Amino acid sequence: MSHLSEDELSDLRANLEAERDSLDEELAEHGRKVGKGWQGASESVGEEADPNDAADNIEELSTNVPLVGELEKRHKEIDKALEKMDKGTYGTCDVCKEPIDMDRLEANPAAATCVAHAP
Repeated sequence: MSHLSEDELSDLRANLEAERDSLDEELAEHGRKVGKGWQGASESVGEEADPNDAADNIEELSTNVPLVGELEKRHKEIDKALEKMDKGTYGTCDVCKEPIDMDRLEANPAAATCVAHAP
């Protein structure tokens, strides 16, 4: 992390924490906590007597399940980046161990790799 100043780290941490808070809200809106993870959900629970309500429930689930999966994936990336900050290893590429460019970190503070090793 030596290539990053304390101010840069502070700003990046604030961005990560703000995004994590936003993701927490989105996850709660579209899913429910199951164990340590999240599961897509709909507002209604159980079987619906009205076929239209059942269809709405299925449609909502078909949207929320993949959305919650993506939100949870991003949440884990942010948690990992914050852990790296705490350990002093943030800003270093997981593949080549070289510093990640500040422009990349500003664009994606949870980036775990340099541009050359980006998926």
